[in-house]
Amino acid sequence: MSSKKYMTGSLDLTKHDAGTGAHRSRKPVYMDFLPPCNHACPAGEDIQAWLALAQAGEYEAAWQKLLENNPFPAIHGRVCYHPCETACNRNYTDDTVSIHAVERFLGDLAMEKGWKPEFDAPAGGKRVLIVGAGPSGLSAAYHLVRLGHEVEIREAGPVAGGMIHFGIPAYRMPRAELNQEIQRVVDMGVKITLDYRVDDIEKEKSEGNFDAVFIAVGAHLSKNIEIPSRDARKMMDAVSFLKSVENGEDLQLGRRVAIYGGGNTAMDAARTAKRLGAEEAVIIYRRDRASMPAHDFEADEAIEEGVKINWLRTIKEIDCTTMTVEVMELDENGRPQPTGETETLETDALIMAVGQDTDTGFLKQVEGIEFNWDGTVNVGPNMMTGAEGVFAGGDMVPSERSVTIATGHGKKAARYIDAWLRGESYKPAAKHPIVEHEKLQLWYSTEAPKRKQGELSPESRLGGFEEILKGYSEKEALFEAKRCLSCGNCFECDGCYGSCPEDAIIKLGKGKRYLYDYDKCTGCASCFEQCPCHAIEMVDENANKAVQE
Repeated sequence: MSSKKYMTGSLDLTKHDAGTGAHRSRKPVYMDFLPPCNHACPAGEDIQAWLALAQAGEYEAAWQKLLENNPFPAIHGRVCYHPCETACNRNYTDDTVSIHAVERFLGDLAMEKGWKPEFDAPAGGKRVLIVGAGPSGLSAAYHLVRLGHEVEIREAGPVAGGMIHFGIPAYRMPRAELNQEIQRVVDMGVKITLDYRVDDIEKEKSEGNFDAVFIAVGAHLSKNIEIPSRDARKMMDAVSFLKSVENGEDLQLGRRVAIYGGGNTAMDAARTAKRLGAEEAVIIYRRDRASMPAHDFEADEAIEEGVKINWLRTIKEIDCTTMTVEVMELDENGRPQPTGETETLETDALIMAVGQDTDTGFLKQVEGIEFNWDGTVNVGPNMMTGAEGVFAGGDMVPSERSVTIATGHGKKAARYIDAWLRGESYKPAAKHPIVEHEKLQLWYSTEAPKRKQGELSPESRLGGFEEILKGYSEKEALFEAKRCLSCGNCFECDGCYGSCPEDAIIKLGKGKRYLYDYDKCTGCASCFEQCPCHAIEMVDENANKAVQE
């Protein structure tokens, strides 16, 4: 007798959600629900759809599907903090699907194969000016071209990419892949003019015969806080520091570098300082780790590379090669309060990483545009400012800040701009209800551990700016894509078809799903209980709702 233990349990068909009777009270209906990964994606990707194509080995089709919402899979597969994975229902089974790694695989494969976006642009397009060639501006340009418009971008900096280029070190976002994905937008017909600062929107719009404007100025200005210092030459802001490194400048940091702040930019600055030869890189943050805005994996990787983090500390004064910091404690509301206790640290340079602002002063002359206390611009639900035909998005509008959020803003703005230019009204399609993990009925179990991406050892990372994480092989990407549970949407597993005791389910063929023969259906719910992804609902027999196409 075999001693093999089977992980898949047998289904007890004697126990149902609702039994049969003389008259059927409920009937099964095939449904489509919204998977939580799709719902959590700031760029609005149909993640489940392109994962399904990837797991079928249809990689180019998966890439094209991805590009319908996000033009930069190779970028986002590296720098996005993947909230889709945080929401993934598979986490309640074993571990989340590594969505970002599969996305990166598709993005890199597309560049290797030379794939081009496929779309049919509608006629009757207009001319649109975009200010800023960061992720939001580039995303808007890409989607506007797909919608049939002619687009020009004005960028104040020397290269396109915005904060992806100057704010994210090459060990996280290698420049070759970044530049190739930006080039794809240029190849679609978008004209980008670099080293061109726009100071007068109205004049630029009029002289260029533009019909609409989208402003997407990134957060390039570092916030300032007052710290008494007798040697200001030893202080620099994190954004300027990272830009200088990107430009190859010799910064002469010294042996000991302190970084003030607790966000991802602080982590990037500290890790960059180590790569430039600093023997000590110390992050000083006034709260504890639980309150730190940086992502846990960023802090973990920084610590692996030798970065020290002093929690609950704030800088009081800098004097030559010493720094006085005060020990803090958190009150009952989690706010840091001074204790009066101080410490002295030796330091050669201080990098300030306490946040960034956008330079929106050039818009104050535009009638109708309203600003918030932090300098961000107010926009309506359609992303339009108070000035007719002038839209805004990305870091310069009230929102959380990330590359993926900015990319999503660009897509959203493009759709509203397109509708406005055509004298129409854009209304996003209604979303299906979200299918949570407790709705799944996984009568089977599989041993399919998440595939971990390869990475450089902490010791070898500090030798330069080589990319830390390695991409998936085709075998790994295919395996990971197949771990998707297809939450809320039928993937034709034949569970319902095989379980129906009345042969009331008609199989329509690959890709066409199934159909119910309600003349045979008794409402026993065995199909409902057998559906692992919850693509079937039992509804009241007399419910006034659409059942199936």
